Amino acid sequence: MLLGCIGDDFTGSSDLGNTLTKAGMRVTQYVGVPGGPASPDVEAGIVALKSRSIPPADAVKLSLDALAWLRAQGCTQFLFKYCSTFDSTPEGNIGPVAEALANALDARQVLVCPAFPATGRSIYQGYLFVTDRLLSESGMQNHPLTPMTDPDIRRWLGYQVKGSVGHIPAQIVSQGANATRTRMQAEDAAGHRLLVADAITDTDLITLGQAAADLPLLTGGSGIAMGLPGNFRDKGLLSVQDSAWIGQAGRAVILSGSCSNATRAQVAQHAKANPVREVTADQVMAGDVTAQGLADWSLAQQDVPLIYTSADPAVVAEAQARFGKQTVADKIEAMFAQLARDLVAGGVTRLVTAGGETSGAVVEGLGLSALQIGPEIDPGVPMIRASDKLVLALKSGNFGGPDFFARAAAMMEGTR
Repeated sequence: MLLGCIGDDFTGSSDLGNTLTKAGMRVTQYVGVPGGPASPDVEAGIVALKSRSIPPADAVKLSLDALAWLRAQGCTQFLFKYCSTFDSTPEGNIGPVAEALANALDARQVLVCPAFPATGRSIYQGYLFVTDRLLSESGMQNHPLTPMTDPDIRRWLGYQVKGSVGHIPAQIVSQGANATRTRMQAEDAAGHRLLVADAITDTDLITLGQAAADLPLLTGGSGIAMGLPGNFRDKGLLSVQDSAWIGQAGRAVILSGSCSNATRAQVAQHAKANPVREVTADQVMAGDVTAQGLADWSLAQQDVPLIYTSADPAVVAEAQARFGKQTVADKIEAMFAQLARDLVAGGVTRLVTAGGETSGAVVEGLGLSALQIGPEIDPGVPMIRASDKLVLALKSGNFGGPDFFARAAAMMEGTR
């Protein structure tokens, strides 16, 4: 294994796997820290954790455990993957995890770059944009667990870390890898260990990857990995054999727990031609719905049924105020986990999930351990083979076009 990756949720980890697979690496995504060694043909291993919204101390421990396993597999470089919208709070764990990994690896000049231009995320002068809007005006300010109310990544990260935060401006990145590397060294000499890097285009991301070719640690969204496979290829370390992908026939069901603007638009689009069923927080908290009942409803439908808890942020906030934010989240995740088990037991062979927490609940609920990353459905969302009879698509809330759900189900079957 060459590249060792630690993802703070399951959708983001599959997003990273998609980036690395497209660039020619053999990738396996692991659900939590494996108990044994990796297959010798794995070139990039991604340990997917469910650590994005947990207390920093717990996230640090899980991440260091993942790092220890990846080091034991022989990895020579490591990547800490978080969301391209930097999902966290001022008390969040992106900074503490990054610092802990840097300490363990004795790493400096550690890039911090959540940019992903293919999905509209870019960084300029340290500010994170979603298309033409600042992050804090993009809808992410209403996220139920990690509201992003400040687009200045240097400032937001500064709340979380013990050290100071440096910056690699776009004007330097545009000059190429050598200029970027020189600026990184200057920022390090000035005492800045974590360096927020501007990136507006895919070319910028490749430049950053090239500049960090000989460094032990990078952090960011999946985009920061775009230049890394080329570094290993230039050293003659990558296989040239492609892995075959075979679609999966059978029943498909969609489970959506994301409240993002993009996902709610996708739910509305899917409802025009397919059966959908909304499950509210009140119903879940009162026990008015059961996973088995929802599974039975799904299996009785034609086309591609969708079950969703996605709702307007104001509705979500009101339920959280009455029942408690974490209590609501735990109950809904437990419902989705059991629902996934019941659906697979009922013969479902294709599952599409929307939302990081929902996807994490489904993957953990199914007891999956290693996932094969397949072809891309939309930027950041690949098909994933979980077993010889089950294929998944784990979609981050903000990703995908309006018709994503129907298109994903068709592609997973092998039709378009």
